[in-house]
Amino acid sequence: MEFYDSNLFAYIVLPAAIFIARIADVSLGTLRIMFVAKGMRRVAPIIGFFEVFIWILAISRIFQNLDNWIAYIAYAGGFATGNYLGMVLEERLALGHEMIRIITKSEAGDLVDTLKIKGFGVTFIKATGVEGEVGVVYVIVKRSMVKEVLQLIKNYNPKALYTIEDIKYVNKEIFHEILIPMPVRKSIFHRQVKMK
Repeated sequence: MEFYDSNLFAYIVLPAAIFIARIADVSLGTLRIMFVAKGMRRVAPIIGFFEVFIWILAISRIFQNLDNWIAYIAYAGGFATGNYLGMVLEERLALGHEMIRIITKSEAGDLVDTLKIKGFGVTFIKATGVEGEVGVVYVIVKRSMVKEVLQLIKNYNPKALYTIEDIKYVNKEIFHEILIPMPVRKSIFHRQVKMK
């Protein structure tokens, strides 16, 4: 009896291969959707090719073994696991930019100054809310830096309301150039003048 006709292959090796293939193709599908959403047109078709190629291999083995119920479970399990793994990978890659909108009743000057000093592009607007005057702060950041900004919000304006929105395209990179605070810049300038 050949290995491919054995129970070991039919009920362990084949389902394991289908499970792994589904994890791979669904994870790639999640990444492809992310790349399409981010406007990365060159990468998405390449990922799409491998995604469909792997899926065809997996589904063809299912059709060749229609009486193998373990292969069905492996197919469904691989799909579920691939979805989870794809989301984890997408989060780890943290590609693209996010806009953080912060609405605060209290004075936001310290938060705005700190964000500027740390090199984030910041726009501050005074506005009127339901309960009176509020400050609205807009910050556009790389996704990998969102946690840093959220920590600053918690430190300086813990009661502020904030929302995070995905941005498809940004025409300029003005993010995270470390700025020297004005008092420090002045002292450096004065020192240079004295040295001259």
